[in-house]
Amino acid sequence: MAETIRRVSYYHVEVPDKPGEGARVFGAIQQQGVNLLAMTAFPVKGGKSQIDLVAGSGDLEAAAAKAGLKLSAKKSAFFITGDERPGAVAAVLKKLADAKINVIATNAACGQTGFGMLLWVKPADLDAAAKVLGG
Repeated sequence: MAETIRRVSYYHVEVPDKPGEGARVFGAIQQQGVNLLAMTAFPVKGGKSQIDLVAGSGDLEAAAAKAGLKLSAKKSAFFITGDERPGAVAAVLKKLADAKINVIATNAACGQTGFGMLLWVKPADLDAAAKVLGG
């Protein structure tokens, strides 16, 4: 099976870098019926953590507002899925490298049935990356 490439919208929220903040954020959006397609979180400066949220269904903006979470402006990334196999991520990255498109971040995982990855490029490179990736 070939990869499925989707351009997705995401938002990020910054929270204190302390125990329980992830549970608070994810619990609040879950209570509003938002199902996440993907997320990633990491520490940033100033004692904060950034959580990137890609909604699969539900109204993330409304859920965040109700929970008192300040979302960033809407941004774009790619969500890529496919069969798990050696080199799956390398093949995606090579397509972009061959087209001289810089990947600014990626996060991938695989399981028994396949792999999934979030991939970020500069906003100016989104259309070119979509063309190269076929998404």
